[in-house]
Amino acid sequence: MTSQQIRQSFLDFFAERGHRLVPSAPVIPHGDPTLLFTNAGMNQFKDVFLGTGSRDYVRAADTQKCIRASGKHNDLEDVGMDTYHHTFFEMLGNWSFGDYFKQEAIAWSWELLTDVWKLDPSRLHATVYRTDDESYELWKAYLPEGHIHRFDEKDNFWEMGETGPCGPCTEIHYDRTPDRTGGPLVNAGHQDVIEIWNNVFIQYNRRQDGSLEDLAARHVDTGMGLERVTAVLQGKTSNYDTDIFQPLIACTEDLSGKSYHAELQHPDGIAMRVIADHIRTLTFAIADGAIPGNEGRGYVLRRILRRAARYARNLGLTEPVLWKHVAVVAATMGDVFPEVVQHQALIEKVIRTEEEQFLTTLDNGRAELAAAATTSTEQISGDVAFRLYDTFGFPLDLTQLIAREDYGLGVDTEAFTALLDAQRVRSRAARKRHHQEVEAGSFNGDELQSRFVGYNRTTVESPVLAVSGNQVVVAETPFYAEMGGQVSDTGSIVVGGFTYEVEEVRTVGGAIVHICQSEIDPAVVGDVACATIDVDRRGDIQREHSATHLLHEALRQVLGSHVQQSGSLVAPDHLRFDFSHFEKPTEDQLRQIEDIVNEKIFEALEVTIEELPIDIARTIPNVKMFFGDKYGSSVRVVTMDPTFSVEFCGGTHVRSTAEIGLFRIMHESSIASGVRRIEAIAGRSIPASIRELIVNIRAQDEEKAVLQERLKAAEREIASMRTSTLKDTIPAIAAAAVTVDGIRVAAATVEAATTDQLKELGDTLRAELKSSGVGILATIIDDKVQLVCVTTDDLLKLKPAGKLVGLAAAMVGGAGGGKPHLATAGGKDAAGVSSMLAEFPKLVSSYTF
Repeated sequence: MTSQQIRQSFLDFFAERGHRLVPSAPVIPHGDPTLLFTNAGMNQFKDVFLGTGSRDYVRAADTQKCIRASGKHNDLEDVGMDTYHHTFFEMLGNWSFGDYFKQEAIAWSWELLTDVWKLDPSRLHATVYRTDDESYELWKAYLPEGHIHRFDEKDNFWEMGETGPCGPCTEIHYDRTPDRTGGPLVNAGHQDVIEIWNNVFIQYNRRQDGSLEDLAARHVDTGMGLERVTAVLQGKTSNYDTDIFQPLIACTEDLSGKSYHAELQHPDGIAMRVIADHIRTLTFAIADGAIPGNEGRGYVLRRILRRAARYARNLGLTEPVLWKHVAVVAATMGDVFPEVVQHQALIEKVIRTEEEQFLTTLDNGRAELAAAATTSTEQISGDVAFRLYDTFGFPLDLTQLIAREDYGLGVDTEAFTALLDAQRVRSRAARKRHHQEVEAGSFNGDELQSRFVGYNRTTVESPVLAVSGNQVVVAETPFYAEMGGQVSDTGSIVVGGFTYEVEEVRTVGGAIVHICQSEIDPAVVGDVACATIDVDRRGDIQREHSATHLLHEALRQVLGSHVQQSGSLVAPDHLRFDFSHFEKPTEDQLRQIEDIVNEKIFEALEVTIEELPIDIARTIPNVKMFFGDKYGSSVRVVTMDPTFSVEFCGGTHVRSTAEIGLFRIMHESSIASGVRRIEAIAGRSIPASIRELIVNIRAQDEEKAVLQERLKAAEREIASMRTSTLKDTIPAIAAAAVTVDGIRVAAATVEAATTDQLKELGDTLRAELKSSGVGILATIIDDKVQLVCVTTDDLLKLKPAGKLVGLAAAMVGGAGGGKPHLATAGGKDAAGVSSMLAEFPKLVSSYTF
């Protein structure tokens, strides 16, 4: 049987027995922030087991896409090293929600395995929980007692968490040993006796005190790994030898020119297994909306991609090749999971871009790691590991892998962790803005509790709970504290005969702290204060915030369902929205997005806000919630047409989209790999923008001379901005410098428009190198090569820039010279620039004064 036939026969078997065939949930569980990835078939039915949700059927069957590469269920490091662990796999499952129970589940398992799939009964073993006599007795009808094994909680008792639904499970294992003597190997982690099916019987509730009570309704939750059962049915000892993985392995063989080796220890076999597994994980995760990044699930995917790219390099592949495997996944699995075919072009682009970027950093990082290895005896220092992480984006596990495999060295992980923690502390401190800081110890946020009542009230009279300098806490407040991207309200607090202007509002534990322009008399504690927000400003903020929700959905409709919010800012005069997307939207796409938002504004959609229990809110169709956000037991759900925009949101909003007025995109840019940013305005900011535009047009018509001067000034400003932008690239050029004879040599091309601009960049590079450094920058101006060479102060006599630039210019058909610290030159051969830059470190090394 092919894997497609096995999958279909499983579904057909349970459909014939009254099970509703349900689609797989996405591998990105946007409705469950407790998970990075969908890691089991039960994830989409968690609300049923918790008793907070229901379905219109009591029996179900499916094949669920699963990823296990993080947290408790993390098989990443095992992948490629054995025959049966995977980061991505399909879990075939059948479910009973208060309907059938142990007898039917066990009987059907046996019938499918032995009657339909014709497995040899003498090779099957069952495990049961040590006190589950009912399951034990049921299995005696099918298996000799020597093939029924009791195990404890670790192996045969399933729990959703420390409390909640739980129950015993019975697993079915297949014995591959030649003489069927694998009984002692059950649950021993041996590939000759492997678990193929698990039936979980959810019949208890775990109380807070650890005791068990019977559930009112008993459920069955099963899971069978398609990859494992396919290997058994196809008579293979390795999952990778089945028709699930062989097309992917064949693709790698074609690309590398090497043959696959099934031996576990063979490096080529390990590499091909890793690639075959990891490309499936990446393909399905990206198809369902995830993008490799630096945090959360994005970082897990980036690690997986880089691990696969590293193994591809071990096969001698120096160009991006992982993306070429996506077509194989689409061809072999697209009929069952059409989203892979639908998003194939995007998946290929994302993987190729990530791989290209990583291969560059891999080469640079490996050079530094090689240098460190020559002076290390037992382990790579934490300093080196951290520099590789901070400069080249090497995750610690990649540094450990290269150090171990290439040099037989360990890594000082404790020192690395200490440096990483110190950097995080510095980053948090740098992000704090002085005017936002609430003095440490000013208030005890655990004891002080104030309540926000400003969704529908703009003025509140409430007693003062505490005062510290210019900060005050009242029991109830209409002031919205900055959170979720929305800036805080401003306004005034009147107490003790004085009016205090509120500039900012922050939360400290349970306290809402109002930060005022002037100090407050501490004697007012206990007095009733009148707190009033700036109503007009609040209205402007609400218009921008509601426009942000419309923008989010418009982006998904135009660019694709993979778009996810990565950050936002909602201010009274503008909004900023960061989102996951791997290419620059076209001007036409931006116009479409803007038109959709304005159309929804013109439709005057009612904005409804409900506070719902979190478990109910999660089941709302198309609801947007954000991984990493901490939600309480209830959430506010903001809806602007149930078929368009539904989001969890604690911010303030308009009552109708008509109140927004108009929406206009002002700017779109890239802020990180795979993350774009849109800046826009809405509401009352629009007329001001139009007036400014009209004034500028009139000024152009009435004063052409002034216009020319302004144009020149603008050109100067643009040149200055361009120089500033180009200067931002210099640190990366300096960081990529190679070390030759103890001298760091940086060589790169830049897009300078003038020789003066090129000199400025040279000055910047010289300052960035600081000491023991030489650098050269090249640009093409009017089809001619322009060069600038710089030398740090400590090398002026040894490696003068004026001499070095002349030697470099000769390699591109030119000449030049200048001072020892900075010199320029020109040349005619633009095609020779790349080879000149590549040879420049050798030129510096060989030059003697």
